[in-house]
Amino acid sequence: MNFLHTLGHAARNLAPIVIVVVVFQMFVLQTVPEGVLSMAIGLVIVVFGVALFLQGLEMGIFPIGKNLSNALARRGSLILLMAFGFTLGFATVIAEPALIAVAEQAETISEGHIQGFILRLIVALSVGAVVALGILRTVLGHPLHWYILTGYVLVVLVTFFAPEEIVGLAYDSGGVTTNIVTVPLVAALGLGLAASLAGRNPLRDGFGLVALAVMVPMITVQLYGIVVFAGADIDGPAPGAGDGAAMDTDTDLPGAGEERHFLSAMGMDLLLMLRDVAPIIGVIVVFQYFVLRKHIPYLPRVLFGFALVVFGLYAFVVGLKLGLFPIGESMAEQLIANDRFVWVYLFAFAIGFATTMAEPALIAIGQKAEEAAKGSLKGSAIRILVALGVAVGITIGVHRILSGDSIHLYIMAGYVLVIVLTILAPKDIVALAFDLGGVTTSEVTVPLVTALGIGLATHLEGRNVLIDGFGLIAFASIFPIVTVMLYAIVVDLYERLIRKDRRDTA
Repeated sequence: MNFLHTLGHAARNLAPIVIVVVVFQMFVLQTVPEGVLSMAIGLVIVVFGVALFLQGLEMGIFPIGKNLSNALARRGSLILLMAFGFTLGFATVIAEPALIAVAEQAETISEGHIQGFILRLIVALSVGAVVALGILRTVLGHPLHWYILTGYVLVVLVTFFAPEEIVGLAYDSGGVTTNIVTVPLVAALGLGLAASLAGRNPLRDGFGLVALAVMVPMITVQLYGIVVFAGADIDGPAPGAGDGAAMDTDTDLPGAGEERHFLSAMGMDLLLMLRDVAPIIGVIVVFQYFVLRKHIPYLPRVLFGFALVVFGLYAFVVGLKLGLFPIGESMAEQLIANDRFVWVYLFAFAIGFATTMAEPALIAIGQKAEEAAKGSLKGSAIRILVALGVAVGITIGVHRILSGDSIHLYIMAGYVLVIVLTILAPKDIVALAFDLGGVTTSEVTVPLVTALGIGLATHLEGRNVLIDGFGLIAFASIFPIVTVMLYAIVVDLYERLIRKDRRDTA
């Protein structure tokens, strides 16, 4: 029964995308895309993959993660807490499905210049380091906005010097680090720590770890790009591109290449998925047996949960290649072929709003924020503000691709606006606003939006796929921060005016 509930949950998460795509195909394009049966099968596989993955998390990873967090917090050792935060951040991000999808696309499009596993390793190390830093901040009671302001000033400065080929990918990599695995564990760690420390405010001090986890990969991936593309010719053959470094989305499908036997291909892919989940297993084993010196309770159930995670990841990746990637690229190609750029904007807005309203991580954070604010913030209002921000952000990102403008200008202008709003906004809302910017894109939304950007850049004359194809996830992460902080500023000004009027009339 639990699995059926999880399966329904995964299907509901996918439903807004299906509804938007079907409406546009039937009433705008009035055509049936090629390979529609394969796409439909891919979507079904994605739903089952996500359901298996979520069920595995609930059975194996989440209970152990929460128990470890509580046990380490009770020990009161800052070094242990920071070490756990680092390893937890690293392990969850290295296994993040959306990051795997983006990294594989980046390796393919760059013809091996960008190595997918190295990209994931850099992002995971960045998130691990920043989660440890966030724990230290919470313990010391430092205001988050100083960390945020300093970090985003660095982001803008690095963006100024970074090559165009890496900017969109770097911001997308930051935006996809906080998703189906990371958000619940990291958010629970921050809120639990704030609740256990005297003098800490859960709303101000409990949130913020997710925001930091989004920010730092943007810096490190751009630095990686500066090294990779220094003197490189991205139009020429890349090192390793001819020896299988880049993924071929046709031959990597189970059974697609005649030279690869189906069972051996499946076995190899499952081993790769096991490699992705291995860091999480390692973290749990080390801290459970060598630090806490306790046995894992309900071990068979936990092992079964990990097996579900591996099989769920495998099914998810297969479903992406069959369903979500082709849908995004097909919609982009059809809309451009019909010269219906207005409909491209409307499709981007609709996809952004619909998928964000159904995003489970956003629903969870909204509920936690409502509890922490003791009712002064409404979870439903937060979801609408964030969904509007994502819709506007993706629409602006699509406009940048259609117009061919430099992503540097858009990204830098967006974060300058964010920095200004951070200075002006009530400080209690800053951590939550940045966290909300990091949970806007789900494991289902990211592949579709990424494919949409790549499809637009592929079929528009004069566009470079590596430069122009990435970046939509970045815009989807920036503008929810803007909408939430603008809302908080307006509400704060309104309340001040009300109090002033009451004082004047008293």
